[in-house]
Order: sequence, then C-alpha cells, then structure tokens
Amino acid sequence: MEDQRMCGVFIKQIHDELEKQVNNELRSADLTMAQVGALMILKRSPQEQMTLKELEKKLHVAQSTAVGIVARLERKGLVECFGDTADRRIKMVRITENGRKCSQIAVQHVKQAEERLMSGLSLEEQAVLYTLLLKLCRSF
Repeated sequence: MEDQRMCGVFIKQIHDELEKQVNNELRSADLTMAQVGALMILKRSPQEQMTLKELEKKLHVAQSTAVGIVARLERKGLVECFGDTADRRIKMVRITENGRKCSQIAVQHVKQAEERLMSGLSLEEQAVLYTLLLKLCRSF
C-alpha cells in the first residue's frame, strides 16, 4: 500500500539531520558525533573504560569502524588504549581527562542541536515523543 506509515524513513531523516547539525558544530573541535558517542559511552561506564569489543557493540558499528573511531580519539589524546592485564589479547579503551572535558563541551552542542530539532513541538509533545522513543529503544 502506498499510504502505509514508514516510520523508519522518518527516523532515518531525523537522525541524518541531527547528525549533520551536530557534526557542523563539532567541526571546530575536530570531532564527529560518532566520536562524541564513544566518549559518552566510556564516560558512563565503570571506571570510565571498557574493552574495544564492548564499545563496538554499544556503538552498534562494525569492528573496523570502532577501531577507526578509537584510533582518531587516541591520536587526539581523548582516550588511551592498553592491554588487559589478565589477557593481553584484549584491548581496553579508557577516556582521559581531556576526553572528559571535551565530551562535556560536545554534549552541549548535541543538546543545542536537539533543542533546535524539537523546537516545533510543545513541551507535552516532546515528553510524549521521548517516552515513545525510549519504549522503541527498549524493545530490541
């Protein structure tokens, strides 16, 4: 049917627009939304570190993509990588102090972009949208 609701298409369009706006704002800090996502995940994890494999899963990206994100963050001094003391084959990633500071600034850019995105909705509509999106995210 032509008139079927294709929510996924709208979600993709919203994501793409948000990512474009955030990436434009983060360009001056030489960061991308994907890199900020990695920093935020690390910042919220126990001891602000995790294995590269865990980070890859939380970012929902391929191993090669996760390796690239971490390598760029490491070159910028925002994360540090080291081997697990129990198993040297396991690569650990930890956020640095500079990474913590940088992520705080970056989060402000993300919030501003989200505020612009949501500006056409009332506060009640924003709350309903948030609730529905959270429900969708928890369903998989």
